[in-house]
Amino acid sequence: MTSEGTSIDSTRPSIARVYDYLLGGKDNYAVDREIGDVFKRDLPGSVAIAFANRSALTRAVAEIATTTDVSQFIDLGSGLPTADNVHQVAQRHVPESRVVYVDIDPQVLVHGRALLEENDRTRVVEADVRDPEAVYRHPETREMIDFERPVAVMFSAILHHVNDEEDPAGIVRYWRDRVPSGSYFFVSHFRSGNNPETVEAERVLQQTFGRGRWRTDEQIASLLDGLEILDPGVVPASLWRPRAVGELWNGGGERELTVWEHLIAAGLARKA
Repeated sequence: MTSEGTSIDSTRPSIARVYDYLLGGKDNYAVDREIGDVFKRDLPGSVAIAFANRSALTRAVAEIATTTDVSQFIDLGSGLPTADNVHQVAQRHVPESRVVYVDIDPQVLVHGRALLEENDRTRVVEADVRDPEAVYRHPETREMIDFERPVAVMFSAILHHVNDEEDPAGIVRYWRDRVPSGSYFFVSHFRSGNNPETVEAERVLQQTFGRGRWRTDEQIASLLDGLEILDPGVVPASLWRPRAVGELWNGGGERELTVWEHLIAAGLARKA
């Protein structure tokens, strides 16, 4: 989510491209790497936030695809394509799954559309997640998503880029009111640790982009008001339904999360 307009500006950092750099991608510029290196150099270990978040998103999509009848996904603020995108995970388990990616960053749109050119069950919509009506009414959204059937709405690492005065809860509420019972909502979000790492990371993001809010577990859960938050609740992303042996377990004992892994939370909720 940026305000860069319709053309790619390589002189201004992009949230999506910084995230791509932290994940080891190549779709970024020197200005993005400069910001990413602040995290790598001055906040060592903070890159774990990006990896923990991406892993939780992958697990959530697989969980929905394999344990529910939901096969429609809207990925809000999707960011640059990387390994195991929502459509790849969903369609691996349920080939007929349909996915709408939503972003306003021009580079995300260019790369996303190129990647998905031959996938007739996936669309990339240019819209700002802070304007949910524009997403909902967009012709490509309407073409791909049947809102008479349950939908999975994915807010992966996006609501923490919506400042308080922009009403992140209202965005979730908009979608809650427009999808039918049986729909799912995934949220991952910067998790306040009330520590120097949180303060410094928030300062860097606010100074660079004018956005990036760390919120408490209670504040994150309140974004899902009116929905049933499923087990294990809103927890550090690495603790959200870990599957792979060794991901959290080593020699039969649960390993201790790093301070950074505690700073990204995840939760899944269902509309009754």
